[in-house]
Amino acid sequence: MEEWDVDVQGTVAAGWEPVRDAFLRNFEQRGERGAALAVHHDGAEVVDLWAGSKDADGGAGDGETPWAEDTAQVVRSATKGVAAAVPLLLHQRGLLDLDAPVAAYWPEFKAAGKDGVTVRQLLAHRAGVPVLDRPLTLAEAVDLETATRAIAAQAPVWEPGTAHGYHAHTFSWMLSGLVHRVTGRTIGRWVAEEITDPLGLDLWIGLPGTEAHRVGRLGPVEEIEPPGSGALRLRPKRSVTEAYQDPNSLTRRAFGVIDPKPDENDPVYRAAELPGSAGVATARALSRFYAATLGPVDGAERLFTPDTLTLARTEESAGADKVLLVGTRFGLGHMLHGPASPLLGPSSYGHPGRGGSLGFADPDAGIAFGYVTNGMRKTVTADPRAQALVRAVGSVVNGAV
Repeated sequence: MEEWDVDVQGTVAAGWEPVRDAFLRNFEQRGERGAALAVHHDGAEVVDLWAGSKDADGGAGDGETPWAEDTAQVVRSATKGVAAAVPLLLHQRGLLDLDAPVAAYWPEFKAAGKDGVTVRQLLAHRAGVPVLDRPLTLAEAVDLETATRAIAAQAPVWEPGTAHGYHAHTFSWMLSGLVHRVTGRTIGRWVAEEITDPLGLDLWIGLPGTEAHRVGRLGPVEEIEPPGSGALRLRPKRSVTEAYQDPNSLTRRAFGVIDPKPDENDPVYRAAELPGSAGVATARALSRFYAATLGPVDGAERLFTPDTLTLARTEESAGADKVLLVGTRFGLGHMLHGPASPLLGPSSYGHPGRGGSLGFADPDAGIAFGYVTNGMRKTVTADPRAQALVRAVGSVVNGAV
């Protein structure tokens, strides 16, 4: 690994220095290229850090563009955690019945044996449609009408409601179709008007061209983990490894529903309203968003009522995941704390992004967390860099800062 002097920018509140130390160690020991981290505690920002290169294929030395205070990145499936707030807020406002059939709002969705799929099942990855019989091109995937028509016509690959499996990409089109029919707005527009603009968040589901200059390039980074680091070590089972290699497996097909695989640095992809995979955000925005689900932030009203907060942290699916082939836990769109995706504790809800990024809230600890990176590892739900930061936050919280 190429080494350079890392200049960590930003601030930490008194007592939160261990989190800064962990952030720095990710650059020194885990191959981090460029990243940012933000943490809120009881509604106050206590960590706001950034360092490294804006682009994963650059270093942090002379001639490279450094990560700036307002640098944003594609956060992959960490987008799902933000998108999951939309149906919860619609339910909170009396506009969406979680136990109604999806077809009550979106009649076309009932085709091919999906007439009984409920909104709750859709959000909890229990609808049985993580794949498409015919993958979509990028042009088709980013077109709301084309993509939602394809998902509505798709037959389930298991009986809806009887099991769960991660809907890695199809979650985008199911949720987009539902929200559009309930609200008359695209999900990206709804998030902008009802969440990000009121809260002042640098977070987009559908990146505007005016903000494109702020976004760094994603790229692969070397898999490094220092001995004795205490990081979660999940060596893939042989069955998991084989599933990712088998083009006919549900795992491979679920992650391959857009074919050819899109270039996530492509402006077309970043501009797409894909709430399951293509959101763009700063770490500060992710943390502030989750803080707002817990309570007021800087004078802005809280997003979730106590009842909605209970819904967000309540388990809907648990156990063997038919797509990821490990034990996962989901609420209503959020991933919950568990062995395959450790968050801060039992009350945590949020979502990781494949390869690195992570956002979540923990009501019991009063913590909101946002981490974004441009260095993509092969991890799906538990990136060692994010886990090191979560452990550092936990050490401070348990020390009663």
